[in-house]
Amino acid sequence: MKKDERLLWQAGIVILAGSVALGVLTYLGAESDAAELVTAPVEERAPAPDAFANVWHEGKAAIVYDLKTGEVLYEKNAEAQLPLASLTKLLTIYAAADILSDTTPITIDAEALAVEGESGFFLGETFLFKDLARLALVSSSNDASAAIASAAGAAKGVAGSSLMASAAQAAHLSQTYAVNGTGLDVDLEVSGGYGSAHDVAVLAGELLKKAPHLARATTESSVTVTSVSGMTHTQENTNQGVITVPGVLLSKTGFTDLAGGNLVVVFDAGIDHPVAVVVLGSSREGRFTDVNRLMKATLAHFAGIAPS
Repeated sequence: MKKDERLLWQAGIVILAGSVALGVLTYLGAESDAAELVTAPVEERAPAPDAFANVWHEGKAAIVYDLKTGEVLYEKNAEAQLPLASLTKLLTIYAAADILSDTTPITIDAEALAVEGESGFFLGETFLFKDLARLALVSSSNDASAAIASAAGAAKGVAGSSLMASAAQAAHLSQTYAVNGTGLDVDLEVSGGYGSAHDVAVLAGELLKKAPHLARATTESSVTVTSVSGMTHTQENTNQGVITVPGVLLSKTGFTDLAGGNLVVVFDAGIDHPVAVVVLGSSREGRFTDVNRLMKATLAHFAGIAPS
């Protein structure tokens, strides 16, 4: 090989070796970068704040129950069996709706008129079930509730308390039973109905599914019905603040000396996402404040923020 050719050949070897070395270094660098990408720690999102962490309420028991998923979003003594007062009327209407049609006539008898409270009814006055049920739920009429429990029991051939016991069992309400159809205290020690906050939430959801037209009446400031004889009765809602609640679907109040202040509100926390908020054993005014605080916290929960 000539000297010039040998020099060219050696130069080619050097260039080739350099190219290979550069390629190896480039490859190793890429591998190193890739390894760094693979092994670099992934930044974790901070958990959403607990919207219920600092919620305070007067009630002895409370629950925020997602009726769509069955999830308990918040609870305090939610399984404790407590006096229900007029929340018992939810069970009365739920039980009667399985037996009576909307147009079943119900007559106000002397026994119904004798219960505590004045609804402006007359002896022998007759209403359709759907109208009397609306009065019972909206204005918490004891006369109406007593008449409905009696009529439904007679139609079924059982006592009103037995009728409601069967309804509670069918709805899987393990802590709930009723002594009467009104929820009025029987005496200084015995309530007219007992149940847990969890049971009340479930019951409200079941009534909403079974009789949405009756539940809808509880979202109005008042209810007006006409008896079969043509007499008109107008009564105010016992929860006047309910009309300002966005997406409200159902509301029912209760108060007796034994029970204290009770309240259940079902509202739509999203699109077709009903949530029940129940407070038992609060005060007459405190029940409304309690539920409002829990509703505010519920909306903050779904928004993923801490309530202000």
